[in-house]
Amino acid sequence: MQLLLVVVGAIVVTAIANRRGLQPSLVVVVIAAAVSFIPGVPRFELDPELILSVVLPPLLYSAALDFSVYSLARNLRPILALGVGMVVVSMLVTGVVAWWVVPGMALVPALVLGAVVAPPDAVSAVAIGRKLGLPKRLMNILTGESLVNDATALTIFSLAVAAATGSHPFIDNAVLLFLYASVVGVGVGLALGVVVHWIRQRLGESGLETALGLLVPFAAYLFAEELHGSGVLAVVTAGFLLGHRDAGAGFATRLQGRQVWKSLDVLLEAFVFAYMGLQCRFVFADLSLGETSWWAFALSAAVVLVVVLLIRPVWVFLVCGQRILRRRWLPWLPRAPWEKRTEALPRSHLIVISWSGMRGVVTLAAAAGIPAVTADGEPFPGRSTIQALAFVVAVGSLLVQGPTLPLLVRRLNISTEAEAEAEAQAERRARQIARAAGDDALRRMLHDPPPGADAAVLARMEERIAAAMDARQSADDRDADVEEEAERSPVVRETMLVVRRAVLAAQRQALTAARDAGELDDETMRRELERLDYEEAAASQ
Repeated sequence: MQLLLVVVGAIVVTAIANRRGLQPSLVVVVIAAAVSFIPGVPRFELDPELILSVVLPPLLYSAALDFSVYSLARNLRPILALGVGMVVVSMLVTGVVAWWVVPGMALVPALVLGAVVAPPDAVSAVAIGRKLGLPKRLMNILTGESLVNDATALTIFSLAVAAATGSHPFIDNAVLLFLYASVVGVGVGLALGVVVHWIRQRLGESGLETALGLLVPFAAYLFAEELHGSGVLAVVTAGFLLGHRDAGAGFATRLQGRQVWKSLDVLLEAFVFAYMGLQCRFVFADLSLGETSWWAFALSAAVVLVVVLLIRPVWVFLVCGQRILRRRWLPWLPRAPWEKRTEALPRSHLIVISWSGMRGVVTLAAAAGIPAVTADGEPFPGRSTIQALAFVVAVGSLLVQGPTLPLLVRRLNISTEAEAEAEAQAERRARQIARAAGDDALRRMLHDPPPGADAAVLARMEERIAAAMDARQSADDRDADVEEEAERSPVVRETMLVVRRAVLAAQRQALTAARDAGELDDETMRRELERLDYEEAAASQ
């Protein structure tokens, strides 16, 4: 009952925030935090493993389905620098600073805290970035980072917890454990993606195909975790593969899947932010300060939050902004080999990336997953302090960076006009490709009618069928004539349907080939496929 109330309340607040032009994530967190202080409100807490295995996988999988493999390849360096390098550096720096400033915290528990707060949240950054309408490359980098940083963070978190508790992980060597988890996770994701794609092509029923797709993120995560691999990487890899091969599914499956995943994203995102806020009062109620005052804890928490917020800008400009640093202050610094092959990010883009490091549900789930006792049966040192600091960082970063990020974007005047024009040109090119493929398919069918098409009808209605097949042309008298004749004659109606489906199939093949050849980007191809899917759905009525 509590879960249902939380979900319904989060959706209502999200709807109100959207209607008033506010950021739903911030509004939901603030209201949920206020609700947690109402006397008599019971504690709503889920098992951390439930969050990691039930809430996180579908969110990551949905993002991976819509993410372009080619965009990942083009932005691989900044994505790895943020998703792997920055997570490790953030863990080390935050841990050392917490060891210095948090009263009574030893080094190893401080490193556990560093691992907990290291990964920026996939839900927060992407949700706010989508709301702001950030440029495509910026969103690609933020989304790509969010798809790999959780795997890095959870791996180093398990190592830090093992060191703090005295237990032994599956592989003692940190580098080998990370490599093993990564390879197994990617392998499980690829294998599952291939199997699901093979099954999906043979089901022939959109409802079953969509239901199968809903099971993929959970199966990928659980299978990989059973093999001590990275469940996050398994989910992401399976999403990449199935999203890349989505053009091979039926049009009804694609249309249905888009709406299902869009609805699920809204539901889970609203729940995630509500869950974060509802922990507020109870996290601090559990805090065991000992001889430390609240003022000392508040000061140390503020220092940790500031350090976490500052690490990302420093790292972004040192690693991703080398050209800017060299041009302004370090002209003697030698060029890295990859700089000649990659396009430099503008300074405004680097600033936005550096301020898009909100923490969220993974941080809270990892903090809640810290064991209560060590291998010797002793209480885990500083567990309640780590959980309270993790909450401060997660909610604090969201409340500090969330409201200021839109102001920053407007102040930097990041224009998307040039990108909009480029997208319009790409869309025109996609429609030219689709039109040429449709015309070619139609000419072939007029000379060699496909099964189910009446040759006499094709010959008699050649010009009108050509007009009806033009997906970009608005309805006119010729289309109306075709529809009137189709209504009068079942033979004409069946012929028109067969021809239209064949033409649409040829257009999809041409668009996919253009994407694979690098002539179109993934996003443009998918938008054009969606238009063709709606056209086929209308024709099938």
